[in-house]
Amino acid sequence: MALKGYIQRAAMNALVATNRNFKLAARLLGLDSKLERSLLIPFREIKVECTIPKDDGTLASYVGFRVQHDNARGPMKGGIRYHPEVDPDEVNALAQLMTWKTAVANIPYGGAKGGIGCNPGELSLTETERLTRVFTQKIHDLIGVHTDVPAPDMGTGPQTMAWILDEYSKFHGYSPAVVTGKPIDLGGSLGRDAATGRGVLFATEALLHEHGKTISGQRFVIQGFGNVGSWAAQLISENGGNIVAVSDVTGAIKNSKGIDIPCLLEHAKVHKGVKGFHGADPVDSNSILFEDCDILIPAALGGVINRENANEIKAKFIIEAANHPTDPEADEILSKKGVVILPDIYANSGGVTVSYFEWVQNIQGFTWYEEKVNNELRTYMTKGFKHVKEMCKTHNCDLRMGAFTLGVNRVARATVLRGWEA
Repeated sequence: MALKGYIQRAAMNALVATNRNFKLAARLLGLDSKLERSLLIPFREIKVECTIPKDDGTLASYVGFRVQHDNARGPMKGGIRYHPEVDPDEVNALAQLMTWKTAVANIPYGGAKGGIGCNPGELSLTETERLTRVFTQKIHDLIGVHTDVPAPDMGTGPQTMAWILDEYSKFHGYSPAVVTGKPIDLGGSLGRDAATGRGVLFATEALLHEHGKTISGQRFVIQGFGNVGSWAAQLISENGGNIVAVSDVTGAIKNSKGIDIPCLLEHAKVHKGVKGFHGADPVDSNSILFEDCDILIPAALGGVINRENANEIKAKFIIEAANHPTDPEADEILSKKGVVILPDIYANSGGVTVSYFEWVQNIQGFTWYEEKVNNELRTYMTKGFKHVKEMCKTHNCDLRMGAFTLGVNRVARATVLRGWEA
């Protein structure tokens, strides 16, 4: 129940913060109220019932959601999550955030998000497949290669995307570009698995370069050791960064001299987490954010940095690899302390950027080598930081508002050019 309450609070805080940041950006840009309203209201909200036969012969019903926020700059793009607490407010906030994120990344998409309220751990593989196919049947005429392109999210993965691709193709013909994050054998992109973590690396490099520093020799703390956190740790370590503390759902560990990340990755693979790793000392998971370091990377849940704990953070830089890890009140406290925050809307955009590369490869029918994927991602992330900084100088604002003004401005311009303003 405590976790349920936390997730619901985080969802509501994410929606409030996203709306707040949008309105501040709109004010800085001088958008009129009609245009502001049209940019805020979702293009379409979908809610469907998905009934499937369970393996034991009984019927079970689940509710699926898809929020399509904006398509002024191109097809809508966003993940599909399977989780017991899929919340309409959270889906709405994340769909809107995807609109601004894709605009900041300067890829030709708008935002969307979706999910099914279910516990994937309680479903067999065949039940999950049935549920995915029924959900696809309900929304197939509302998604598409040039309409709305889903991707994996919490509780889903490449196999889920393969089922969506197959079910969609029964209605519309073989369409590999209808989803991204697919298995490589079905048109997935090389480099996609590491993309968000690699994007975090490139974003961190760009920020440190601005401050006359490099990755090498910097002390990092990473909260979260899932896909994003583990890849960020591996790539940062390979580039000379010193990872001094790591946590995940199993526990937290610390070694002030630096953790051997290749050994930790092997341990986590075998033991399903970082707990028990002999190359570091166990510490309280609740204190991981307050460890002494140069750079803190929250790569797990939203809302972990708040007004109650912001003053305890010792890091000089925070790289938001998770979605909405910092509450607005914490933003203000940290700003007064001189902490530089690289916002999620830019910092974790590597995943959707490589999803765009996958979509392009599918449409072209031409596969890129992994080196090309990684080089193109570096180019997009480096240019993205430069554009965010330009907006910061233009509007005399911090990096978060610089990113939001950049994203909102690009969507607003596309909306006006298409003649869609109210």
